[in-house]
Amino acid sequence: MQVPKLQDFRGGHIHMIGIGGSSMSGLAQMLIDQGFVVSGSDRTDGYLMDDVRKSGATVHIGHRAENVEGADLVVYTAAIPRDNPERLACEKRGIPSMERAELLGQLMEGFPWAIGVCGAHGKTTTTSMLAQILVAEDKDPSIHIGGKLDFIGGSTRVGHGNVFLAEACEFNRSFLHMHPTMALVLNIDADHLDCYRDLDEIEETFGQFMGSVPEQGIVIGRGTDPRVVRQMKKLRCRKVTFGLSDACDYHPINLCEDAQGYAAFDLYRGEQFLCHVQMQVPGAFNVENAMGALSAASELGCDMEKAGEAISAFRGAHRRFELTDTIDGVEIFHDYGHNPAEMRNALSIARKRCRKRLIAVMQPHTFSRVRTLFSEYLTCTEAADITLVTDICAAREKDPGDLNSGMLVEGMKKNGIEAYWTPSFDDTEAWLRNHWQSGDLVLTMGCGDINLLNAQIHRHEEEKQTQV
Repeated sequence: MQVPKLQDFRGGHIHMIGIGGSSMSGLAQMLIDQGFVVSGSDRTDGYLMDDVRKSGATVHIGHRAENVEGADLVVYTAAIPRDNPERLACEKRGIPSMERAELLGQLMEGFPWAIGVCGAHGKTTTTSMLAQILVAEDKDPSIHIGGKLDFIGGSTRVGHGNVFLAEACEFNRSFLHMHPTMALVLNIDADHLDCYRDLDEIEETFGQFMGSVPEQGIVIGRGTDPRVVRQMKKLRCRKVTFGLSDACDYHPINLCEDAQGYAAFDLYRGEQFLCHVQMQVPGAFNVENAMGALSAASELGCDMEKAGEAISAFRGAHRRFELTDTIDGVEIFHDYGHNPAEMRNALSIARKRCRKRLIAVMQPHTFSRVRTLFSEYLTCTEAADITLVTDICAAREKDPGDLNSGMLVEGMKKNGIEAYWTPSFDDTEAWLRNHWQSGDLVLTMGCGDINLLNAQIHRHEEEKQTQV
């Protein structure tokens, strides 16, 4: 089926199924800025819905056929199944439709620098870092981030320069709909095994994305990731590497880290000094994220002293090791990390900050991910003193009936982890308030709606203080 062209619907009504997602909510705001009338629906009222409403979109909670009435074009996420009532209504009424990634790809067309940032981990943070550099450099970029960044006032920015910067997500091979002239490849790792056969197929698909960069374009890849390097060797376009090894084109010198995990380093390209960076977000993985963003900035011809200053001022995107409260002397953080590798990273920096006990709160995301990465989940919170596991967030999936969080908890216990199954947010909050002690650090983790637990705790604390 031929994909409709966005330009044919200028000034029309676009309906978005799954509008509350991190990408879709940003795209909705971009479309509104371009003069489209936008409506949308989602199964729950997520934390980004207020931003979408404020931008002028009409929002429906729940998926119903009547929601698409009056739409000239419908956009849906890859997580929306074909039997969704709104997709079925589109087919019945002959309303043209396209997948989210196809829309993003069309929005990026025509930009001399169409930059796609991809990788199993670190996409949002690295895209946010590069966004901060480009805005500070007065490049007037258009930006699409899968998260909220205070520096640009949300998840999108409509610019008038020659750069369009966007996250490039591998889920359902979505990034293959993009046409980048620059690809920034952070890593290749196992995830989304509900739509890939195995890690080798994931690597092959990343290779296809890199291969879509034209000969006059450039691929920037982490030179310490063997899978990234293997795919880069096949390319005909220009390519450079970054990484912690001095064998990479871009690498750090004088790298040091304080007791809480905040690093400082000098960035070099070969033997040429480019800039000094004092990180305001912790973790060695964030050093690599910063180097990826700085490498791209250098290849774009940015003033590297200003670029280093922009990274040194970067304090993170929302839902990335974000402090949400301090209650009873307990610091409460949230992190978007949702697979075992990302949870390990988040806990590694929480461990350095924690003064007493580290309490991990995990919301496993999707039954397929839990099933394929089950053994990794059983040890990924070993840096914590206590682990709480909520019910699995089904997201786009149906409960298969043979997998639950209690099975994870039992496996964790066999690996020596003190773990408890606290199914609901009410259960989890009650456990925390009954057991936390001054000096503890609580870290909630997941890409579902676990952030609403942090909001719930905050709201209840405000109510408590009001009653005093």
